[in-house]
Amino acid sequence: MELPDVQIENIAVSAPKRLCIIGAGPAGLAALKVILDTPQYKDERWIPVAYEARDQVGGVWLPALPTADDPPVTPLYDSLTTNLPHPVMAYTSFPFPPETPVFPRAHVVETYLESYAKRFNLLPHIQLATSVDAVERLSDGQDQWKVKLSTGQIEVFDFLVVCNGHYRVPRYPDIPGLASWRASKKAMHSAWYRHPMQEYGNIVLVIGAGPSGLDISSEMAEIGTTVIHSVRGSSSEDLGNIKRRGSVVEFKNNGAVLFEDGTIEQGITFCIVATGYETAFPFLADPSIIQNTLPPPIPPIPKSLYNSSFHLFPLAKHIFPLSYQHPTIAFLGLLIRVAPFPLLEAQARATVHVFANPSTLDSTREAVDIMARYASLSSVLGSEDPLEIAQSWHRFEDHEQFDYRDDLYEFADASTQEGTSGIKGRIVVPDWEKKMYDAKGVLRQFWVSLEKKGLAEEWVRGVGRNGLHEWVELLERMLREATKDSGESAKGETIEADQSKL
Repeated sequence: MELPDVQIENIAVSAPKRLCIIGAGPAGLAALKVILDTPQYKDERWIPVAYEARDQVGGVWLPALPTADDPPVTPLYDSLTTNLPHPVMAYTSFPFPPETPVFPRAHVVETYLESYAKRFNLLPHIQLATSVDAVERLSDGQDQWKVKLSTGQIEVFDFLVVCNGHYRVPRYPDIPGLASWRASKKAMHSAWYRHPMQEYGNIVLVIGAGPSGLDISSEMAEIGTTVIHSVRGSSSEDLGNIKRRGSVVEFKNNGAVLFEDGTIEQGITFCIVATGYETAFPFLADPSIIQNTLPPPIPPIPKSLYNSSFHLFPLAKHIFPLSYQHPTIAFLGLLIRVAPFPLLEAQARATVHVFANPSTLDSTREAVDIMARYASLSSVLGSEDPLEIAQSWHRFEDHEQFDYRDDLYEFADASTQEGTSGIKGRIVVPDWEKKMYDAKGVLRQFWVSLEKKGLAEEWVRGVGRNGLHEWVELLERMLREATKDSGESAKGETIEADQSKL
């Protein structure tokens, strides 16, 4: 979509720079909060504005009826809880309230995000019920962005922070026969799922082993439905009314489905596809900004920016297009398998640092880092297939996310770099946070057992009133209790809370 030309008058060098943030979910709120922390904003040299398409902040955590939009604006199902303990997933600058359930439900997270926006006075800088419909780079050589809004307005910005999330466009697997099942209303993506229903029938196939696939399988089984859960590489196994099977090879007629081991399940009444979402930027339709296709193998590193729908490539630090000599656009929140909120803060810190000090981003070093990651993934995967590498590019394993966060804060610390301006100091990921992230599965299982016994409220009573250390102590206690009965030992000794985060 080509935007109409706008007249840009000559502006004094000292005129304030305008920053556009697309989206006011977790990423957009983190970006806006960090921008307000900068000396550039405090000295009135930066003017930020965030545009949010919906009428409240919160992004994916703000519920919506699945039938209101196609696809739904959020895949939030009724029973969803976090899969991380909230002391691990919280913004470093803003803990969850005292006595919050350790694994809170979605509405608690939404209230938390609203409180975050109010606490740091973000709302005056957010324009709600306003979407960004199209973005172009100015064609007159100025390093600026022309933004068309759903209101019909066209605004010009010096910097662009893309925070639109990646849980909107459903990803469907390429399986023969699936399109026919969808057309006959016998299959849907989990984006539309909200709660188990008898209307799905007696035998429901669920594809995908992520959090939503696991939750949906469990919920459907609880109402008596026979669930066939398709998990890639899994051996056939029957556990009550849940049948574990491998990958689906073909959807046949009359409710029959062929699996990778050659078995066929008959009489399937419905299929729920929980296979994730595509990375999409519909407002960046100009191919001179992003090409929506798989990038070519490297070397050499391409000069254009590519969106494979699995990853954006090549990006310096998973944030900045490497092809831009002076980056004025940043993409936040592309990483998966991470604790998102604190990581988004770190990415926002790096973003404002590069915007204020573009020379600090060493394109040669960043290119070397990209080449090294490409080679490392090729070795781990045993393949140089660009699609396989794309699928793994933004997925962090083990403690890679924590090293990444520490590196971003070190990079963005203006106090250690002569001639730079910006936020001084850094945040280091504490050891307790790494430990509890590793134990998230054990902790969640233990918390669910406390809820079933009616003991959860008692465990969190009063916790957090005196600071973060009380939450760390509670998590340590939970981990000890969870591992005691099984004879396992909690990893490491009790770790003190990082006092800088209290």
